Formats: sequence, C-alpha cells, structure tokens
Amino acid sequence: MARLNNEFSLAWASLSGDATELGWRTIPITPAGKCSLSAGRRFPGNQEALLVGFASASIPSAEKLPDGQGFTVERVSLPGDARTWLALTRKENGGIELFMAMVCDAAGILDAESSSDDPRLLRVFLGRVRAWQEFMRKGAQALSPEAEIGLIGELTMLALVIESGVPSALALDAWVGPLDGIQDFEIGTGAIEVKTTLSPVGFPARIGSLEQLDDSVRQPLFLAGIRLRQISSGKSLSDFVSDLRQSITANAEAERLLSERLIAAGFFAAHADQYPRRFEVSNARVVEVTEEFPKLTLGRVPQGISKAMYEIDLDRVPGVNFGTSEALKKLGVL
Repeated sequence: MARLNNEFSLAWASLSGDATELGWRTIPITPAGKCSLSAGRRFPGNQEALLVGFASASIPSAEKLPDGQGFTVERVSLPGDARTWLALTRKENGGIELFMAMVCDAAGILDAESSSDDPRLLRVFLGRVRAWQEFMRKGAQALSPEAEIGLIGELTMLALVIESGVPSALALDAWVGPLDGIQDFEIGTGAIEVKTTLSPVGFPARIGSLEQLDDSVRQPLFLAGIRLRQISSGKSLSDFVSDLRQSITANAEAERLLSERLIAAGFFAAHADQYPRRFEVSNARVVEVTEEFPKLTLGRVPQGISKAMYEIDLDRVPGVNFGTSEALKKLGVL
C-alpha cells in the first residue's frame, strides 16, 4: 500500500528555499525496516526528492539507473554518512502530482518489504522505479482504447496461466509484455504472444516486428488469440485488475510484481474511471507458431528488409487449439 502523501508534503515544505549553492537539504522520515528514508530538496533548483539509504548494499558503478521524463535517480553522498544513498528527484519539468504518486508508491513497496535484507530492498526499489520509468515513457496518460483491449487480453491470459497451476509469482515474472518484451510471456523454454480483438468476424492480429513470431531464440512459441465482446453486464479493465489482485492476495511477491507490471503497462489507479467499457471473454485460442504458420521473420524476408509490421487473420491460421494447460505442458512449466 502506498504511503500517505502528507509525510512528504510537510517535509518538503519545511525544506523549501532559494539557496544558490550546490547541495542537499534533507530530513529523516519514517524508515522502511532497515532502509533509511529522507525527504530532500536539491539545490539550486529546489527540486523535491526521496532519498533512500542502504547500509549493506552497493550498486555496481556500471549499472544504469532509471531516468524518466519527469524524474531522475542518482547516487548521492551525504557528509559523514557511509551508507549507499539513492535520490529519486523530480525534474524541473516533471509534474508534482505524478511525482508524489511515484514517491508514495515507492516508499509503500519498501514498507511492504521492510523485513527483507538490503540487497533485496535495493532491487525492489529500482524495479518499482523502472516500472514508473516505463509508464512515463508511454506518456503517463490513460490507455488508448486499443491499449485497453490489449491489456485486458494479457490479463486474461495471465489469469489462465495461474488457473492452470503455474505459481502466481512465476507467472507474473514471466509477463514481460509491459517491459517491452518481444513476446508478452517468456515462460519455460519458450514464449506466448497474446493478441486481442473485439471483431466478431475474423481475427485481425497486428504483428509489431520481424522478431515477434520468430521462434529461433525461444521454443516453443505460442500465439494466444483472446476474443472479447463488449456487453453491459461484463467487466471493465479495472474489474479485470481487481479480480486478478483478489486471486493472488496470499502471495506478497506476486502482489508486488502485479503492481509493478501494471504501472509499466500504463494502468494508473487514478485513471480507473476513464475505462467505462465492459467486456466478457468470448473465446480463447492458443496455437503453436510452427514453420507452417504464416509469419514474417528475419530469415524469411528478402535480403535488405530489416523491419516490418504486418497483420494476419488468426481465424484463417491453421493449427490445433492447444488450450492454455497443454501449451504450458509443452513449455515445460506444468
């Protein structure tokens, strides 16, 4: 659960000023277990920041830290303090409301992991900030109608994978679509790509690259087609999210991963009322992408073509409907 924002707003207000010298003003706030937290402002500029201190975790000098459109993460040295400090700082052009939401969310996930050791707390913090980085890269706006449909399809497949018997944390870790994975799920020895449509006749599926249906790296590769129907008695995107959350409430790691992936996918709770449409799943088909499958890959296009986007009709694609469970067995996870 995200922290309340008054702890940060009061601290930042007390630190505000117009100093021109380079440096920090900080004030300690409630720690997250062994993890020290401070509210801060960086000068000159007077930008708000959350400083996170780790007593027994280090960051390799070569590691690239997150850097979003509205924030930056940097290593900070505080006088007389030997801990490893990271500062999550609002950029001058970053909106304060969105930055506050990110800070409260990041502090909340550290609270939830307060019994963990420093190395894990560091990984959790950076993982959550990278999810926000992806969210802001995508525009930090409500999802488009097309993206809304796509996310419902991925959530539907995620629920099917968990219902088939794959541990929820493993299933969520495999869901890499929100992290710009080539396929939506990298699971077992292979992968699953998910396509979703509202079309009652035909199944137009847009293939975004020559790599998306290329099984030369991960095998086997499956394509899941999720057909939705818009209906007043159906579920909204927020309902699909809530149902999935409810199904994994007993697993803290799965809950953390779900929150992280949803942020990266562009689902922000404050936008929930912007998804009024309601849907039900009409049917789902899972087929294997074999040599006979109609596809364009780097090895199957004329020399000189390096990028392509194309569309196929899944209703006209031959192949057995494996179903989720049988596909997962062939992927080696069941």
